[in-house]
Amino acid sequence: MKDLNIEIAIKIYTYDELTTADQALMDAACEATRRSYAPYSHFSVGAAARLANGTVVSGSNQENAAYPSGLCAERTTLFYANSQYPDQAVETLAVAARNERGEFLEEPIPPCGACRQVMLETQTRYNRPMRILLYGTKGIYEMKSVGALLPLSFDASAMEV
Repeated sequence: MKDLNIEIAIKIYTYDELTTADQALMDAACEATRRSYAPYSHFSVGAAARLANGTVVSGSNQENAAYPSGLCAERTTLFYANSQYPDQAVETLAVAARNERGEFLEEPIPPCGACRQVMLETQTRYNRPMRILLYGTKGIYEMKSVGALLPLSFDASAMEV
């Protein structure tokens, strides 16, 4: 028997330690939480993606009484970016969330499993790492690629014979 230990590298920044470009991206993700439609969970999530050409697109979670018909902010953002700018890789994706009192969370929230899989597919599509920033008032987590969020991931290479 062998053990397999997987480690992930996460850097933690304060907002002020981010570059100006990353601050603007994080601001866009925070602002996107205000466009969330979350009448059931009262959990508002926003995401913003900076593309290779510098364009920033954002999205928010959109709930529906007929679960699971809603969509998370990360997937809303990535699907929009991929459909409107199909030739532009997503360089960085920033995510922020507010609770039912409208307060930003102290600790960053990780994306759900479905979002992680879509993030991996987006990264694979452009054959380059997609950096992830997760916002919390006590610190912002930075991961250099989706692999940090989804170790032992499933992608098209698993289906090759």
